[in-house]
Amino acid sequence: MRAHPPGRSGALKRIALCGALALGLFAHEPLSASAQDLKGGTLKVGILGDMTNYDPQQFSTVNFFLIKNLYDSLIEYSEDGEAIPNLATDWTIADDNTSVAVNLRDDVTFQSGAPFNAEAVAATLEKASDPERGKNVYATTSIIKDWTVDGDTAITINFNGPVPDKQITDLLQFLLPIDPAGIDTVETVPAGTGPFKLKDRIVGQSVTMTKNEDYWREGEPILDELEFTIFSDGSAADAALESGAIDLVYNGSPRSAVRLRDAGFQVVQGPGKLVQVFRINTTKAPFDNEKFRQAFNYLMNRPAILRIGYAGLGEPTALPWVPASPAFNPAYNEEFAYNPEKAKALLAESGLSPEAMSDWKLLAQGNDESLMLISQIVQQSLAEVGIDIELDVRQGAEFIDALLSGDFVAVFGGVGNVQKFPSRVATNSIYRVVNNPVLGDPHPHPAYVEAIERVNSTFGEGVADAYDNLNRVLVESAFGIPTNSYEIGLVVAAPNVDGFTKDIDNLLIGRTLGFKD
Repeated sequence: MRAHPPGRSGALKRIALCGALALGLFAHEPLSASAQDLKGGTLKVGILGDMTNYDPQQFSTVNFFLIKNLYDSLIEYSEDGEAIPNLATDWTIADDNTSVAVNLRDDVTFQSGAPFNAEAVAATLEKASDPERGKNVYATTSIIKDWTVDGDTAITINFNGPVPDKQITDLLQFLLPIDPAGIDTVETVPAGTGPFKLKDRIVGQSVTMTKNEDYWREGEPILDELEFTIFSDGSAADAALESGAIDLVYNGSPRSAVRLRDAGFQVVQGPGKLVQVFRINTTKAPFDNEKFRQAFNYLMNRPAILRIGYAGLGEPTALPWVPASPAFNPAYNEEFAYNPEKAKALLAESGLSPEAMSDWKLLAQGNDESLMLISQIVQQSLAEVGIDIELDVRQGAEFIDALLSGDFVAVFGGVGNVQKFPSRVATNSIYRVVNNPVLGDPHPHPAYVEAIERVNSTFGEGVADAYDNLNRVLVESAFGIPTNSYEIGLVVAAPNVDGFTKDIDNLLIGRTLGFKD
């Protein structure tokens, strides 16, 4: 653990309600039926891909079904983005924004029986701040200088310089404490405070969780068990839902959700959309050519991708933001609309031969209907400008491993945290400014690194200019070409399931779910 004097001065500004009040408000309440109206039992959930591991810092889409069921975060966001207490009862940010003091609940235990306390948060911060062990959380912790444990239930986190309020609360929301005794084995054995415990896992087939009888929220969870069945494709999961073999499909395709909604099933959409991004490995030819990459800004038929790939559930976008982001700018959609003629001009400027332009494969996820469809759309669009490529189709874990390790030339992959503080986009592998698994270190696009740093360090009147600069750098460096926002974590459920809680990241929240009579 690192422990140093906080080194801050001036009065502190309190930005949270007390835990007792806030825990009864906002996103912690189920959307419809009250807990007393719901019954427990076993909720059978269909998912379309196996998990990677139980580490909450492996914040990957395939793990979204388990993260908030095995772990709790320090704070939460309400559906409209308001920061509210969770394991932290309150927090105060220094007047100069160089530190945050966090107070913790004193009535929480890990599932091992060990107490949750400030030392556990410090151990979690130590892991998160390590470039190898911190995984998807590491980029978020880059603002941290050090921290001090101020007591059993108090910790102060110090930053390298002034940090905007929203970036600080994003950090707290992204921290899911891990039992210190279980940190070294957390990939294979869960070590959280969450409402459910792991009961059983059959690799590639199922994950079963059972109720945590010692959970700190009174009356939760309602369910006795969560039983997740892994389906090889969406149609098999849909058929199981329609036959009554399962009660709910999580993170299915928008196309299936629209059809099932019309058949009488519930469709629950959350606030945490993702943005689909054509990810480019700029260390490999022909994408090490800037003009060649920039042509792809105009080669994406975004309305067609949204319509065919996602049944129209989402918005076209040329930037990696959804409308809720302060960096969102709809003018880019018009400037970089589908335009093969502009693309051809940039391709000519690249100086590459037709053979060189076609000497690569587009990695595609074979068990994801939407990704296969949009990969085929782009393959066709490229053929129309003389670029003839093949699809490198991989399934399940093989695709995920290639996506996260950078074992590709180009691939479609969704990015999250795009409704929050703009630099949170750097939590995604392709957008990381350090320890980038695709582009490496040092980052080959220093203008992007500088633009992220400018956003992180700008306050007041200069903020809008910092966002504009970041957006312009993104389209010019063109290592990622966004196409559209889309629904992630879509829930399609039988009519007798209720108690849905919408999570800002669209993670599945099982603790408030139950069955109606």
